[in-house]
Parts: sequence; C-alpha cells; structure tokens
Amino acid sequence: MNSRHATTTLWRPTGPKELELVRELDRRAWPPRLPEQPIFYPVLDEDYAVRIARDWNVKHDGAGFVTRFEVESEFLRRYPVQQAGGQTILELWVPAEDLEEFNAHIVGRIQVIHEFR
Repeated sequence: MNSRHATTTLWRPTGPKELELVRELDRRAWPPRLPEQPIFYPVLDEDYAVRIARDWNVKHDGAGFVTRFEVESEFLRRYPVQQAGGQTILELWVPAEDLEEFNAHIVGRIQVIHEFR
C-alpha cells in the first residue's frame, strides 16, 4: 500500500487505562471495545477533546489525556461526521466491529498531546 495517502487528523480523549493499552499496542492501534462500548468515538476538534479529557476523564479516572493521530482520509469517508452538540462538537462513530480495520488505516503513531490530573 502506498503510504502517501491523504490523512485526516483525529483526536481522542482517553483515561489512563485505555492509554496504557494503546502503549502496549506500540501506540499504533486502539484496543478492542468492551462489551458495553459498542462505538469508538474519535473527535474532529482538539478543543472538544481537551474539554472531555479535562472535565470528564479527570473526574472519573483521576487523569485525562488527549491523543492525536492520523487516519487515511479515503477510509474515513464511510463514517459520516456526527454533530454531538455545538458546531465544533464533531465526532466519528466507528462501530466496535470495525475497529480492527480502522486501526489498520492509522498512519504513524498515536501521540499524547495534553495531560490533565
């Protein structure tokens, strides 16, 4: 596969447990969803990811992290952008059963860009 495909930047707010699993996967993939997590939600706006990590993950997990990663744009076309609130509250809803294929289209590594405690 040609590695010069156009990519889209996505962010994901995450807690310490999920981040540890990402590290175990060499920061190249997201771990499988738990049975009570039928959808994987990457977001399209860094500020939205910061708000979730800071305001929700810290309260529930003691720490929150914002990750940034690139996914092949062509692959992402199958997931319509979902507006979960205001104009910048945009997410992709990736069914859990698609996550392995989604991971195969990540380009490079998943990076932690913000940390809140």
